Amino acid sequence: MPEIDADRDVYLFTHGRSDLQEKAVAAVVSKGFKKEKVVAALPSKAGQVGDYMAMLWMPPNPDHVKIQRITKVEPVEPEGMIGLWKGVSKDDLFTIPLGNS
Repeated sequence: MPEIDADRDVYLFTHGRSDLQEKAVAAVVSKGFKKEKVVAALPSKAGQVGDYMAMLWMPPNPDHVKIQRITKVEPVEPEGMIGLWKGVSKDDLFTIPLGNS
């Protein structure tokens, strides 16, 4: 597993699965991220270079969380539900299984 910076924000994308939010946060925290740094991703505010994205994958029935590091943020016109995240480039780091309910 790549080294992480636990002091960086982690933007959580639930793709409408708010029922899995608590389980996703627990999975992210289990890998060394700080719970208070896990925030809901909003289309109106993209993260910064060095921050992380935690995405429930694969919609609509995710079974893991994909962790990515933001590598570039370009200014864009917000678009739909993606919003400002449209201008974000990222690298895949690792995945975390959600486990059984």
